[in-house]
Amino acid sequence: MSFPTTNPALASALTARDYLEPTAVQSAVLAPEADGRDLLVSAQTGSGKTVAFGLAFAPTLLGDAERFALQSGAPLALIVAPTRELAMQVHGELTWLYAETGARILSCVGGMDASRERRSLANGCHIVVGTPGRLRDHLERGQLDMSALKVVVLDEADEMLDLGFREDLEFLLDATPKSRRTLLFSATIAREIADLAKRYQRDALRIDTLVRNQAHGDIEYRAIRIPPSDVERAVVNVLRFFDSRATLVFCATRDNVRHLHANLQKRGFAAVALSGELSQEDRTQALQSLRDGRARICVATDVAARGLDLPDLGLVIHADLPTNKETLTHRSGRTGRAGRKGVCVLLVPHPKRRRAETLLASANINAAWSGPPTAAEIRTLDQERLLADPILTEAATEEDLALGRTLIANSNAEEIAAALIRLYRSRLPVAQDLSDVTPMAERREEQRPDSRGYKNADRDLAPVREKHARPENTTWFSLNVGRQGNADPKWILPLICRLGNVTKQDIGAIRIFDTETKFELAEERAEAFNASIRASGETEILFEATSPASQTVRPTGRYPTKRPENATPRAFQKPGARPYAKPGAKPYRAAKPTRAKA
Repeated sequence: MSFPTTNPALASALTARDYLEPTAVQSAVLAPEADGRDLLVSAQTGSGKTVAFGLAFAPTLLGDAERFALQSGAPLALIVAPTRELAMQVHGELTWLYAETGARILSCVGGMDASRERRSLANGCHIVVGTPGRLRDHLERGQLDMSALKVVVLDEADEMLDLGFREDLEFLLDATPKSRRTLLFSATIAREIADLAKRYQRDALRIDTLVRNQAHGDIEYRAIRIPPSDVERAVVNVLRFFDSRATLVFCATRDNVRHLHANLQKRGFAAVALSGELSQEDRTQALQSLRDGRARICVATDVAARGLDLPDLGLVIHADLPTNKETLTHRSGRTGRAGRKGVCVLLVPHPKRRRAETLLASANINAAWSGPPTAAEIRTLDQERLLADPILTEAATEEDLALGRTLIANSNAEEIAAALIRLYRSRLPVAQDLSDVTPMAERREEQRPDSRGYKNADRDLAPVREKHARPENTTWFSLNVGRQGNADPKWILPLICRLGNVTKQDIGAIRIFDTETKFELAEERAEAFNASIRASGETEILFEATSPASQTVRPTGRYPTKRPENATPRAFQKPGARPYAKPGAKPYRAAKPTRAKA
């Protein structure tokens, strides 16, 4: 299907950019029933919305003419975008689309030179693209004349409301002529969006190009089980496994972005960071590095990546799980754009497995679950990539052949090939040794029926809390802290899970003695447990395999077999007090009774 008949200047621009067939949203806004009407459009991210509304309001601005008038005055169209990056992206798209019409297009965004924007507005323009805060500032100062506006476009309206721009949007819309066309584009039409449309649009045509109850068809979703302490190492292996030309890694906070970015750079990745603490110049340089190919990885927060459009973005990694399905949709929508395929990876620490399943189910996403990519799998892919590298298939120059003959004269072919392999591997960050969090406990949880007889695997709801099940085949470990060191299962159990990357379902009995503590661990987790303990670097508390704890001694009883020397005499203990004081504490002495005076 070719583009419908449109302005010849715009048609020429589309042809020059190899736009041969319209996307679903572009076809919908160019349909005869949409001509001249207000539009309320919902379409997924990356579906060509910018070109869609650029084509949709062209007849309103140009009429039958192919070019704008030579003299430009007050703007005819206003496009409002939630972030600086999206506004600049829209400005760039409309610039090439309207290049042959003589349109003068200005951008007004925060972080840029406001005085230069004021001078440009004073000189006149046809289309203004900006962010809500900066546009309102120009309007309040009398520098933005909206009396001649024919079209207002709200791009990514749901994101603008999420970012708290509702008051600014209402201020701008109230200042526009009542006769304007209002085009509202949003990935989701929530109640707030519907209320905004009802207030500021007239007989709007509702266009919905989203396929309900179906995930983005161009995105492959994967959920990877990881221990809670292995997030950064798992990010390294995912990056090495997929080897995408451009990757976006999402973190929940600025501190997480800063820490992960530094870690990736230290390991040899070409990475940049985006967060709210960066200046506009730093953000621009970071994005330009990604577009130029000097950087291949961007670590960002949700707000910093709003409206971000990167070329060839093939991989999105959720280092921190999204808070809701809308955030998941917006994050994942950065890839799989304009018909290109993409991969979305969620790193799921095992304590957050149920939360991740609920999140995916609410977004109607069927993700493939697996463990993290292993170092062996990555090495195998490295070999395949080396053999397919263009450096081995490109035609050699005479200079290259001459140098090759010199190398062959001094070394044999195997030595030269080995040197080539070493040189290739030296440029690659080292893959991490990661173990899969065994799904044994998860399978046991899924097969356990609830009070209604349904199994947890058959329900979307989180499982009911039930009594902890003891592992069947176990081995015993000990740690060098006991009752005299205030050992208590309340802090020992989380310590074992954190340092050993195991779950409480993998741990059986815990027996506390005077100077040591013994505990059972599922036998299939023993090897990975030992590796995790060694990798943790813990030196104060030592773990080692041991023989089974005796069943004849009651180590967790109320009273030990021998009373500590500094124990408080029972006759002087306070009511409800612990039977023995902490090591080194002074014994409690009851106050002497006072004799009443006569």
